[in-house]
Amino acid sequence: MNLNTELQKNNSFDAIVVGTGISGGWAAKELTEKGMKTLVLERGRMVKHLEYPTAAMDPWQFPNGDRPTQEDLKQQGVQNRTGYTVKQSSKHWFVNDLENPYNEVKRFDWMRGYHVGGRSITWGRQSYRLGDLDFEANLKDGVAIDWPVRYKEIAPWYDYVEKYIGVSGQNEGLYQLPDGKFLAPMELNCVERELKKSMMDKFGRMLTIGRTAHLTEKLEHSPQRGTCKFRDRCIRGCPYGGYFSSLSSTLWAAEKTGNITLRPNSIVYELIYDDTKGKATGVRIQDAETGEQTEFYAKVIFLCASTFGSTHIMLNSTSSRFPNGFGNDSGELGHNIMDHHLSVGANAEAPGFDDMYYSGRRANGVYVPRFQNIGKDKREYLRGFGYQGGASRQGWMSMVAEMAIGADLKQAIQTPGMWTIGLGGFGEFLPYHENKVYLDKEKKDKYGLPTLTFDVELKDNERKMRKDMSREAAEMLSAAGFTNVKEYDKEIGPGLGIHEMGTARMGRDPKTSVLNKFNQVHACKNVFVTDGSFMVSSACVNPSLTYMAFTARAVNYAMDEMKKGNL
Repeated sequence: MNLNTELQKNNSFDAIVVGTGISGGWAAKELTEKGMKTLVLERGRMVKHLEYPTAAMDPWQFPNGDRPTQEDLKQQGVQNRTGYTVKQSSKHWFVNDLENPYNEVKRFDWMRGYHVGGRSITWGRQSYRLGDLDFEANLKDGVAIDWPVRYKEIAPWYDYVEKYIGVSGQNEGLYQLPDGKFLAPMELNCVERELKKSMMDKFGRMLTIGRTAHLTEKLEHSPQRGTCKFRDRCIRGCPYGGYFSSLSSTLWAAEKTGNITLRPNSIVYELIYDDTKGKATGVRIQDAETGEQTEFYAKVIFLCASTFGSTHIMLNSTSSRFPNGFGNDSGELGHNIMDHHLSVGANAEAPGFDDMYYSGRRANGVYVPRFQNIGKDKREYLRGFGYQGGASRQGWMSMVAEMAIGADLKQAIQTPGMWTIGLGGFGEFLPYHENKVYLDKEKKDKYGLPTLTFDVELKDNERKMRKDMSREAAEMLSAAGFTNVKEYDKEIGPGLGIHEMGTARMGRDPKTSVLNKFNQVHACKNVFVTDGSFMVSSACVNPSLTYMAFTARAVNYAMDEMKKGNL
């Protein structure tokens, strides 16, 4: 073999991070701040903070009333399954499905954004901790495998990332929803306060303001970020840095060190493994624009390409040592897919508050923590769900069908519409081995790379849970005196929660897991996977805060291991 030693020298770094979203940004920040010369690879185009093309545009400036055209729907039909992504104001943050195909044995909704910053630009920002109720659940229920960690090990890292990103919220002292290091909470409105009081008085259940990664106070360590302006245009990108994204926060911090090399349009398709060293020596990439293939080398590699992005790379990285995919000695790579199931709950009207309103457009809602299968509460299914939702008043658009004319119409348009309130469930998804993703090497994408095939479904436990999710929501809304209460349960596929997890789970035993407790590949010590791939169970709360905490912890561990000469 002839080695191009000059190329290897020029393309060598201390560390490589694959991905620039929630996890990749954190890996980049932590590695560069620890002095590591770090190459950060992003498969999509370059985007810089403040470069949000629609952030300052008003509704009337968008063609078609901000609705998608038929051509948009053709190109982003899968992305539009959310019902909110394919708008003129936000469609540029989501992939073209025709150019980035995948395969569905059963319906699976895969929402993607390929650009620097990834889905940290468009995420929902709800930020909750998993607790021991979640970390102990698999063991107690006899489901899948046990988490190799407990809450006390992760709590300091939750503290660390919360204080850095800025999370607005209210401590409530609940075992099932661990408290955190919060900025000032946003306010509940009058209807939400009424529901909060009713729920506690009649059911003994908590309603709190959502815990969200929005700055309600200035962060001294992040002078480039301003506080939330309550515009609720977050999905377009925030030029104020009012909510956490890797662009406005962690990648900014990494750039400040001078130790980062950021390379967009770089599709990592394979890990390079050296049999003699028993290590990965680097990655192979294909330039998304030119098709040129290049190798980059590093001492340590962090895969943060999103759950299915990292899994694709690992499944595609075969060798004599790993014939079934990188690190896949257990056969679990690609299996145990989880998400959160949603699109189920209840809505109502709230009479009696016509003389009240609220200020601004709060990009947050209420949160009802899980109350099922806790203590004496026992259900016919395992685990449980929480609710997210809120109350608001309809605006002038409620007058579109109004038959009044002249002065009567003008008066009607100036009067806010009725109050409405809704609670939508987010349910836990059990880890089933048969819920899986695998490579289709015959069907290629536009880059000539294999596509992914999804074989995932909701099962009986989730179906039983959904009945409670709509029924309990309606019961609590009715008990508060709200009217015209309507339950709903929309047919969905997994994936719509956009919380994909579990394909390279961590565990104590290499025979049943891909990673150890520090997100380190059991069979290759210098590769770490810190996106949703590592999750062992899903809990019922939004998982991004957990990805951040585990990523920071994994980098800290990797640096200690390097100092000891173990990597």
